Amino acid sequence: MPDFPNSWLLTELKVISEIILGQSPPSPTYNENGEGLPFYQGKLEFGQIYPVPQKWCSSPKKIAEKGDVLISVRAPVGPTNICPGKSCIGRGLAAIRGIGGISPFFILYLMRAIEKDIAGKGTGTTFNAITGDQLRSIEIPLPPLPEQNRIVAKIEELFTKLDTGVEALKKVKAQIKRYRQAVLKYAFEGKLTQEWREANKDKLEPASILLERIKEERKKKLRWNLDELPVLETATFPRLPHGWLWASVGEIMEVVRGASPRPKGDPRYFGGNIPWIMISDISREKGKYISKTKDSVTEEGAKRSRLLKAGTLILSNSGTVCVPKILAVDGCIHDGFVAFPELSEKINILYFYHFFDHIRPMIIQENKQGVTQVNLNTDIVKRIPVPFLSFSEQQKIIEEIESRFSMADEVEKIAELTLKQSERLRQSILKIAFEGKLVPQDPTDLPADELLKQIKKEREAAMAYEKKRKKKMKNGE
Repeated sequence: MPDFPNSWLLTELKVISEIILGQSPPSPTYNENGEGLPFYQGKLEFGQIYPVPQKWCSSPKKIAEKGDVLISVRAPVGPTNICPGKSCIGRGLAAIRGIGGISPFFILYLMRAIEKDIAGKGTGTTFNAITGDQLRSIEIPLPPLPEQNRIVAKIEELFTKLDTGVEALKKVKAQIKRYRQAVLKYAFEGKLTQEWREANKDKLEPASILLERIKEERKKKLRWNLDELPVLETATFPRLPHGWLWASVGEIMEVVRGASPRPKGDPRYFGGNIPWIMISDISREKGKYISKTKDSVTEEGAKRSRLLKAGTLILSNSGTVCVPKILAVDGCIHDGFVAFPELSEKINILYFYHFFDHIRPMIIQENKQGVTQVNLNTDIVKRIPVPFLSFSEQQKIIEEIESRFSMADEVEKIAELTLKQSERLRQSILKIAFEGKLVPQDPTDLPADELLKQIKKEREAAMAYEKKRKKKMKNGE
């Protein structure tokens, strides 16, 4: 228990406020047309300080007034906002209405300072919740009223500075994203290696010769003729550097689709020791490589799937579309992927990894069907045009990309770390504020026990007024 200043005291939330528990009105009274009062149901509608209405209610059961502190009392317990105007509140919320001139922002920051403690009081088997009695009995530190106002002013001063820093960091992250996009754009236009290419022009194999060698190599290795692909109409394509050419993916690499054993979950095929890569596994590992998978297949399952060697480039063609990954382990791929096995030694896999990453937005846009569905199959992938070039320059481009991305990664890590530190600093400010260490005490302030006496008088006056009002109504006055 912190050693509070002498002018402070510990009390319960119910002593300094009125607490109104929300109650959900009948669903036919909801609307999204703005008819009636804004209707808040829980944290989903919360903003940084004020909630944003998504529904309205024409027949509210419980009402929060402007300036009430809204607190989420069900899954999750503890988050807070300030009610911007008269509103309907559902059972996922409660409203805390300060008495005795206590500022809504004082209550807001106090609740945020002890949010973890409040959340820890939640119980429930289906979802976490806190009862009205638990909320009312929360123990709180109470400073004198003038000191409360000084605390709020200092918190807001410090938070404003923090917010300015956070916005700057968010801009840095956005700039890093644009920087990466620019690096890839310049890479596949030949601008990253322009000087290097000029210095090594007599040593570079023209892309046309390399492509013919790769085609011959593929014919011999695969023992079958390459698919006849339509000739690329490159007249409208961007101009490429000397020695480069436009080629289709299918000319350069084999493109195959994954396969899924059926029926799903059959123990003959699933539950073995061979990694089984699915679309849902993509988001689990950041970066280029994927090694961890949620599921696995048996050897029999692998025969009915597509077993690939470590180092194979794969591309998702459903769900999270056109995300490239490189297998870090031998494994099988779900039918939501295409793969590029048996690459020529004259193809740098990272060149194509970054190429697919670069053109992902374009592929999605060109193959979108309806609002969300994207149709991407092996035929479409084979026909994707790619700037092709000598193996030496492929390697040099990757060096340039990786070097710049490594620097961007370091800047992004620093930005992420600083953002996390800013949140910790925000909590530290709140902690010391409500321990009486953020602003100086003023000996002329009336102590908190005098504030409680004033609150008690206000309550008694309000109760007397309400009693008198009800009596008049009963007598028909």
